[in-house]
Amino acid sequence: MALRSLLLRSGCSINAGQSRSLHGRQDTAGVARLREVLEDRLQEIRKAKTWKHERVLTSPQDTKVTVHGAKGEFLNFCANNYLGLSNHPEVVEAAREGLKQYGAGLSSVRFICGTQTIHKDLEQRLSKFHGREDAILYGSCFDANAGLFESMLTPEDAVFSDALNHASIIDGIRLCKAQKFRYPHRDLKELEHLLAHSDARLKLIVTDLVFSMDGTVAPLEGLRGLADKYRALLAVDDSHATGFFGETGRGTEEYCGVPGAADIICSTLGKAVSGAAGGYTTGPKELVALLRNVSRPYLFSNAPPPPVVAASLKSLELVENSGTLRERLRENTSQFRSGLTEAGLTVAGDGHPICPVMVGEAPAAVELAAKMLERGIYVVAFSFPVVPRGAARVRVQISAAHSKEDVQKAVTAFAEVAREIGIVKK
Repeated sequence: MALRSLLLRSGCSINAGQSRSLHGRQDTAGVARLREVLEDRLQEIRKAKTWKHERVLTSPQDTKVTVHGAKGEFLNFCANNYLGLSNHPEVVEAAREGLKQYGAGLSSVRFICGTQTIHKDLEQRLSKFHGREDAILYGSCFDANAGLFESMLTPEDAVFSDALNHASIIDGIRLCKAQKFRYPHRDLKELEHLLAHSDARLKLIVTDLVFSMDGTVAPLEGLRGLADKYRALLAVDDSHATGFFGETGRGTEEYCGVPGAADIICSTLGKAVSGAAGGYTTGPKELVALLRNVSRPYLFSNAPPPPVVAASLKSLELVENSGTLRERLRENTSQFRSGLTEAGLTVAGDGHPICPVMVGEAPAAVELAAKMLERGIYVVAFSFPVVPRGAARVRVQISAAHSKEDVQKAVTAFAEVAREIGIVKK
């Protein structure tokens, strides 16, 4: 229990009687009132048991990590480090060289102080990788999604969004003035009904291609068919597929056997590709030109730092030139999924390295994750409102960097803990 308490502690709260001063300064009346209001909101979050606990790592991101205040190493099954490139020596060295050659950054946005060849190189590599006309870099995929819809859609247009789309898509859609429609998760019949009854100038269907809480894959072929039938555009977020999903890592289009299905792709450089940061949009050259001129996250944010860009370029090279990591990832994923199924546990998803171990009720999921931590396996429980009520789960994410022994250790621990706490009957 001591280990569990240590790892789950996070942050600090301000007690009512605590001094309200900062660096010797007394609070203004406005700050004092703000503290009162925010403390009430923070207490609501704690009572709802949705407080976000951040563990402080004292090591690089890897399959084994060390945690501040805890002894020993933990096997890490939480990261989106699908190909194990976050701490790959060639990627680290490329970042170091990028810093040495190009500096830490440009200290302003690209249209004011210029852009660097390294950024243009990466944009060209990304558009070629996806087989698209052009690409534009952002600080994150969140920014890419935030900048897309407001830039291209007007009140004459309509956007149709999957109900379980990522928060960045939801927030991006909120910023635009288009007509907004949400269709039930992966429900092509309802989507068709909405498209058929829309007379919008532009119709834009937007969806995650892999849904991060469930490991499920969007019905891409059916979405493309509806887009063609109703003269709509198809925009996708392929963050949880780029670099590793499909035979050559080209993502969900390749995995589903429908290359070129999406008209617009937004994705990230912060998961399989280097694991650092950055995002991008790739598609028609006219759209990319428009984004360079009017997309607010692009115009008002610095470009990704040169070390990050250099790391991404090296990662793309590793992705393109070797299928070994992808094959290892597929084997590890299969080993984990089959092992847990044999142990009597339910793993959701469509064969993806995102492996949600379904529990049901939140207390059981929290207990399962906590006891896994006690066995040196770093996993996290998710419950309402992040996922629907009654669908609490412990999400596991597999990496190519995990050894077969690592995966088996996790499988064995899940089986033992599940029996111990009664999730699986002995």
